[in-house]
Amino acid sequence: MRFTGSTWKRSRRLGLSISETNKELKKRTYGPGQHGADRKKKPSEYGKQLLEKQKLRQLYGVNERQFRRMFMLALKSEEVTGFAFMKILESRLDNMVYRMGFARTRAGARQLVNHGHITLNGKKVDIPSALTKVGDVIAVKEASRSLKVIKESLETYGAKVGWVDVDEAKLEGKVIRQPERKELSQDITESQIVEFYNRKL
Repeated sequence: MRFTGSTWKRSRRLGLSISETNKELKKRTYGPGQHGADRKKKPSEYGKQLLEKQKLRQLYGVNERQFRRMFMLALKSEEVTGFAFMKILESRLDNMVYRMGFARTRAGARQLVNHGHITLNGKKVDIPSALTKVGDVIAVKEASRSLKVIKESLETYGAKVGWVDVDEAKLEGKVIRQPERKELSQDITESQIVEFYNRKL
């Protein structure tokens, strides 16, 4: 089940900026609630692994079943499992729509895909979890190019990532390369997530 509560509360609970802007943690870096600042109990090794898993899952906004399925794909990769896992999550269509600036949040990007506003290599795709690859072209469907939310997002979107090339006039972008580890969230310790799932395999 996907969490639909406050992004700010989730970010504070996890100690991670889900929006990747750090706005959620500027004023209060501790967890939400009356005793949020008093939670100093040292977590167990399992607790640390679970926290890292939750951080990454919430960052990309995927449910547990999808998350585990993509981890199993990463296990089959010849690359380091943790980094391969992050790259698979990064390659999701909803995430690429977000990275290209067509939506302010990943949740907003997921909605655009779900509602059929996005094309992948010229064909409408309404599956947010569809995986993209280098060379793929992602665009806003012609009939959807006047959508206010897309225009507002492009106007307010900050620095774009280096692995996509976006043509704002055409409302389309291309995946030009895979991201490097240093370009992805430094607040995630992916080896802990690998250990978490290794316990269960």
